Amino acid sequence: MPYRSIFRLTTVFLLIGALLAGCGTGKEGVPLNSARPADPTQAAAAGDKRLKILHIMSYHLHWEWTDAQFAGFKDALRGTDVEYKVIQMDAKNKSSAEWLHKSGLEAQKLIDAWRPDLVYTSDDEALEYVAKRYAAASIPFVFSGVNKTLESYGLERSLNIAGVNEIEHFAQSAALFKKIVPGARKIAVVFDDDPLWAMVAKRMQDKADEIAEMEFVAWDTISTFAEYKRKMKEYESQVDGVCLVGIFNFKDENGENVNYRGVLKWTAENSRLPDFSFWIDRVYYGTLCVVSVSAYEQGLAAGRIARDILLNGRNPASFSLQATTKGEAGISLARAKALGLKIDSKTLLSAKVVNKFGWE
Repeated sequence: MPYRSIFRLTTVFLLIGALLAGCGTGKEGVPLNSARPADPTQAAAAGDKRLKILHIMSYHLHWEWTDAQFAGFKDALRGTDVEYKVIQMDAKNKSSAEWLHKSGLEAQKLIDAWRPDLVYTSDDEALEYVAKRYAAASIPFVFSGVNKTLESYGLERSLNIAGVNEIEHFAQSAALFKKIVPGARKIAVVFDDDPLWAMVAKRMQDKADEIAEMEFVAWDTISTFAEYKRKMKEYESQVDGVCLVGIFNFKDENGENVNYRGVLKWTAENSRLPDFSFWIDRVYYGTLCVVSVSAYEQGLAAGRIARDILLNGRNPASFSLQATTKGEAGISLARAKALGLKIDSKTLLSAKVVNKFGWE
């Protein structure tokens, strides 16, 4: 064979050998010409391993606010092989520090035993009683529905926690209320004694002067259901409407939380004052109107962050903290009729209309 042909053939063999070597794997099974995943979540995605996600909800299942967040989160991860486990802290029904500490410890035990690839928390209590304990850990946490700032939890420098703030649509809700009750001028604002409302109250107070033709004359924190009933009757001679924000922690005579649905049922049956709030589930139980934060959008945004972390290897610390902006108008036509209020068709067509009370 001519020397030149032998040289060419040898060169081809060498090239083939180099290519085959480049496709080999090291002792860990990682392709030698590939960048090693920076953390276990990337490794799981790279190896098509089924991902494990633990969802810690501050509240409970089969409540629209919680269910819709989880639905949005799962939709963002559609097409990905995920095993979910769920823990319900039930903080709206059991709000004592002792209970929240206990339920937080149960969640931590499951995290340490199951070792999920990512933990998704919804609302403030799960962030405070669980995620906060893992601020220096390698496991990524993603949250939604959080009213407070990361600074208030001491998490502003955390490298493994990212998520979505929940900012109430105060101005929009007040504007819808004004359309329905144009004569309303003086408004009382009601909170229960949950500490998370302090941040909400501050945001509202900062914007209150910008809301035209409405004066917010009372910002009341109420602890018991008996006090709430007394105050609602007093308001009838003092104000033209009520903004019901925190209504979950009112205690009965035994010191137990009164379910918010019972609070709203009593309000619809006993108060002659029109009211408004910021969450869509309220209109099912008699609140006149809301422009609601979209729970689904909260969960969807959190799910997209989780997807980017798990599938693309993005660092949680690289996400800026933002709030979702989509709002959903809701009107209780049943409440409007009970109050003798007429609502124009244009306003009704722009909102989700509830024709009867949830207890009927």
